[in-house]
Amino acid sequence: MSETPDGVEVRPYEPGDAAAFWELKRGFELGLGAGTGGDDKLSTYEAKLTDDYRERYLSWVERCATDDPGCVVVAEAVSDGGQSGKSEDATLVGYAFALPEEMTFIWDAAVLNELFLDADYRGSGAADELMDAVLAHARSQDLPLDRIVLDVDEANGRARAFYERYGFDHWGELVSRDL
Repeated sequence: MSETPDGVEVRPYEPGDAAAFWELKRGFELGLGAGTGGDDKLSTYEAKLTDDYRERYLSWVERCATDDPGCVVVAEAVSDGGQSGKSEDATLVGYAFALPEEMTFIWDAAVLNELFLDADYRGSGAADELMDAVLAHARSQDLPLDRIVLDVDEANGRARAFYERYGFDHWGELVSRDL
């Protein structure tokens, strides 16, 4: 697809990424709330981002990344000229999260749980690199059906166009209700 911008590297999630990863996750959640719904939806998404949710979510990410290495990948911008590897000047700018192989029976397929990129890096090619990493990982999983699924809000035109560019099309429909 696109070439990764200079100084951005996609690599597997590491435990030391947790704090920066959480800030990206917050951006993902708040973007869903603000960008695909009214004030009620934003309030709902803001309210769930508690310290307890953060701890539980990051613990789950850690378990997933440990159980199925490569299912969580991050895009890291390195400001010191694009050298590979960890650097004090490295900043996480995005992530993609495919559910671990053990969860493929949920949809009988690989599942792209989340893909998020900081607004400053959108359109740079970094999202393509994240998607390529997720697709490669999904192909390595032992799947009941050779497909990958995801949930995207119909009001999120930018995300829908991105996924359509990768050949995703309508397959079923999620419905929900309050418990």
